Amino acid sequence: MMAGHRPANRYCVSRPVYSKRAFDEDNNRQIPESRSFREKLSASSKCSSSRAKQVLKGLFPILDWLLQYPTKQWLPSDVISGVSTGLVCCLQGLAYALLVSVGPVYGLYAAFFPILTYFFLGTSRHLSVGPFPVTCLMVGSVVLTLAPDEEFMHPGNGSMVNGTGLESESLEVDISAKEAQRIVVASTMTVLIGLFQLGMGVLHVGFLVRYLSDPLVGGFTTAAAVHVLISQLKMVLSVPTHSHNGFFSIAYVLSDIFRNIKQTNVADLVAGLLTIVTVMAVKEINAKFQHKIPVPIPIEVIVTVVATGISYAVDLNSRYGASIVHSIPRGFVPAQFPKIELFGEIVGSSFSTAVVGYAVSVSVAKVYAAKHDYKIDGNQELIAFGISNIFCGCFSGFVATTALSRTAIQESTGGKTQVAGLISALMVLIVIVAVGPLLQPLQKSVLAGIVIANLKGMFMQIYDVPILWRQNRTDCFIWVFTCISCIVLGLDVGLLTGVVFELGTVVVRSQFPTCSTLGNVPGTDIYRNVKDYKNINEIPGIKIFKCNSPIYFANIDYFKEQLRATVGFDAVRVFKKRNKALKKIHKLIKKGKLKITENGLVPVTSLGVDNEAFESERDPEQVEGGAQQEVEDGSRREIEVEVQVDWTSSLPVNVTVPKVNIHSLVMDFSAVSFLDVMSAKSLRLVIKEFIRIGVSVYIAGCDDDTVRRMEALCFFDDVVTRDLLFLTVHDAILFIKLEASNGNISDPMVDKISQMQDDKEPLPFTEDEDRIETYDNQHLAIHGLSN
Repeated sequence: MMAGHRPANRYCVSRPVYSKRAFDEDNNRQIPESRSFREKLSASSKCSSSRAKQVLKGLFPILDWLLQYPTKQWLPSDVISGVSTGLVCCLQGLAYALLVSVGPVYGLYAAFFPILTYFFLGTSRHLSVGPFPVTCLMVGSVVLTLAPDEEFMHPGNGSMVNGTGLESESLEVDISAKEAQRIVVASTMTVLIGLFQLGMGVLHVGFLVRYLSDPLVGGFTTAAAVHVLISQLKMVLSVPTHSHNGFFSIAYVLSDIFRNIKQTNVADLVAGLLTIVTVMAVKEINAKFQHKIPVPIPIEVIVTVVATGISYAVDLNSRYGASIVHSIPRGFVPAQFPKIELFGEIVGSSFSTAVVGYAVSVSVAKVYAAKHDYKIDGNQELIAFGISNIFCGCFSGFVATTALSRTAIQESTGGKTQVAGLISALMVLIVIVAVGPLLQPLQKSVLAGIVIANLKGMFMQIYDVPILWRQNRTDCFIWVFTCISCIVLGLDVGLLTGVVFELGTVVVRSQFPTCSTLGNVPGTDIYRNVKDYKNINEIPGIKIFKCNSPIYFANIDYFKEQLRATVGFDAVRVFKKRNKALKKIHKLIKKGKLKITENGLVPVTSLGVDNEAFESERDPEQVEGGAQQEVEDGSRREIEVEVQVDWTSSLPVNVTVPKVNIHSLVMDFSAVSFLDVMSAKSLRLVIKEFIRIGVSVYIAGCDDDTVRRMEALCFFDDVVTRDLLFLTVHDAILFIKLEASNGNISDPMVDKISQMQDDKEPLPFTEDEDRIETYDNQHLAIHGLSN
């Protein structure tokens, strides 16, 4: 290419003007093959070695990478990552057990068992499986509802039990019975959550989680962080409170806290505050210098060890009444079957927790899968978490998903595969069988401080609100509404309310879609909204209407309203007014007050009407076609006289007929993805309304799926045919101009009256003008007129 010679930025295309039918014929459109359910089942049931291998790898994704695992390159990184993550898993397991209102040792079980099954079944190589504060709190709210302290009261020795929230001095809580019942509820709910997830995975309904949009999840998790903060605040202060759940539970808990604020244990308060400050400060250092520090500082482990040593050395429990963990037994409890009688009471909460847990885990997994270039199978993730939770629940653990902080640690410390997860499970196992009892002097307020410090990321989501407000206010409303609903109504009911509100916004946005009038960029096939560009004009006599939404029962009325506003008239009203005018003209002709000429109607002089729209009067006998002739039987022979009625000029009758300034309407359906039964029926009637007043209607831009749906809905008939479909708007416009140049498009400004003379009575006008299924070309046959 010569220097300074700019490449052309224009292109020219020469092709036929395509209607949909012509395009299908020229390009040999293929009819999609439809198979019966039996054929589909037979095809899916065929077995071969390659298919068996594919199914096996799908069920056990570990086979994809374990056989190719580069031990020398990846194992050292996985070991370092596993040790680092395992230490955090232990501490978070102990801490999150407080959210479930069960003993700390069960948190260790929840941090151990799910990793074993996910190692074989999970598709994410970086996810750290275990307790997550939101799902733990959702399980804990059910536990407190079904096993409150009040159910385990029995007469005591007159001393008040610390932490029960009961001011009675004659009753005390049966701690062992309460712990046993609560772990039964928690483990049973975990099994049911696993069953829901497993069922959804088998049925391939993982798409349900797509209804949880990012704004909704952000508002929900922020509200959950508020619930977690309030629930742990009582632990930091070590004040007694009652068990509250459901509507306004936060308000009730805060009321109990402030009522008993004077009972605050100073030792627990100081330990909790120091833990929060220290953990948050060191986490900031880890984040700021993450590229310089090879391994993040395990501050939770350091704080726990130091706090445990101080509590043991000073004997905080005996000397200052500090609330400590007390008992962390070695080893595992025997496996137990879930209590099926509870399923009916926890089914709703279990389903919502299953969906939330899956949504959180799969969203985190997709982030790291995209970063490291591998794929996540959503349905397999459901199966993996479902089996993991069933397995965990049978061994007295509670619900597992993932925690953002743990997964970030596992990935940032060099974790390559789930071998790191397996090593982290080994670290938890060491704590369960050996180290656990050493943590018995640990203060609960320290664990609560660790939980609160890890909430920072969730609370930081509040900064998304102003961003959403600038980007999309509907999403901002979803975030705020879901957050407030979950805070006020509780997490389960609040989440359901948020989902309903979110779906409501979708319905509202599709119920009132954006509709526009398109104009043409001169000399091109480009059509854009005439309101957005100054140099785009509408084509005279043609309206181009575009709807940017599916058309269905909820928005078809709005669609018709916008279409009427675009064309500037109501086709039904035009039809009625024209019929009314024609009736009056008919009567005036019969009474002799109007006379028919070759080119139109003129009033007699007595009417005093000067209608310049029509030519001078001629005798009806002198019009083309000859005078009336007698037949042998004495009756008159029928003759036909076409009389033009110009609807744009003054009519010889006192009827105001709306003006119709177009002869063609093009509806751009390029953004219409589907129609339903009601919308198809209404749209067909709308098209007929325009056709009967002389306005041709064309539909452009329909894809093949939409056309097939139209055919299935019996959209086409003798009047509304497939010939009105065009490939693009430009094809339709060129076709209209071609028809106009050939004289095949009549001017809708002008209508005609056909005069049929015989000895019969005039034909009656139909009164059922609203039924437009019968095509009416508005020619009026007037019979029985004499000279």
